Amino acid sequence: MTTPLLWIGFSLIVLIVMSLDLGVFHRRAHVVRFREALAWTGVWISLALAFCVGIYYFKGAHPALEFLTGYLIEYSLSMDNIFVFLLIFTYFRVPAQYQHRVLFWGILGALVMRALFIAAGAALLARFHWIIYVFGLFLIYSGVKMGLQKDVEVHPERNPVLRLFRRFMPVSEDFEGGKFFTWRAGRRVATPLFVVLLLVESSDVVFACDSIPAIFAITRDPFIVFTSNVFAILGLRSLYFALAGVMRMFHHLHYGLSAILVFVGVKMLGSEVLHLPPSIALGVVAAILVLSIIASIIWPKPEPPHVEVQHRAREDHDDVTVKVDV
Repeated sequence: MTTPLLWIGFSLIVLIVMSLDLGVFHRRAHVVRFREALAWTGVWISLALAFCVGIYYFKGAHPALEFLTGYLIEYSLSMDNIFVFLLIFTYFRVPAQYQHRVLFWGILGALVMRALFIAAGAALLARFHWIIYVFGLFLIYSGVKMGLQKDVEVHPERNPVLRLFRRFMPVSEDFEGGKFFTWRAGRRVATPLFVVLLLVESSDVVFACDSIPAIFAITRDPFIVFTSNVFAILGLRSLYFALAGVMRMFHHLHYGLSAILVFVGVKMLGSEVLHLPPSIALGVVAAILVLSIIASIIWPKPEPPHVEVQHRAREDHDDVTVKVDV
């Protein structure tokens, strides 16, 4: 059983690591290059694997395999986040040196929201066992929908969080360096960078609706669910900077992610009659990811990337469509 001390200790370690990340390693705003992003991606993956070894040592092989499977699922599903981050940054023309700052605070907020989602999911499963079938059907629906979807579209002006925010807080026209707020005529206003942060946060809520039920299909241990989510999210920033420029190469990846969601949904629906070992679940998820990547390399996308931005004046708050073929 996971003790409160272990929860507190893990949370403190995460806060220390993130403080070092922003306060020491990324204290000055700069453009994150491919090599730096790749190195940090390796660091976060190594930390996750080291934590998995710790789970194996203290809790056994079964929980360690559950963590590794959950981590792989969460990390792979975060690829969709990368697509959306790219669209948001492209539309708002966020300077490259400030993108890491947005993702840092966005991911910090995501950790808090994921913790709330996980606590709610665990409470629902403990009190209403039938909710597992609702989760399973929802995952299958999400997987089929993702497989049929060809384009990723983002409509910033239709975002309800952004609409509500603009009713109470004015937004400046220009960026103010890496600031989220500034002053105009003696009045405090938000900068476009904070608007981007809001969109990043709200988009993660949508993705959490898929990823949280998916991990509950692997394990019901809230500690394993939370820690696998945390490590996947912490590695998301460096993964974005490492893959943002080449994501187009993996145009069949969304089929793989679709298959993973359907697989875990079916696993959740049949959990009462079919007890699939974590090692088999891990192998299936890994095989699906590898096959989708190999398929993308063997059958590359023939047409060049097409980016279409349709908008009117931002000050008129008209609808905006950002469309990218993936």
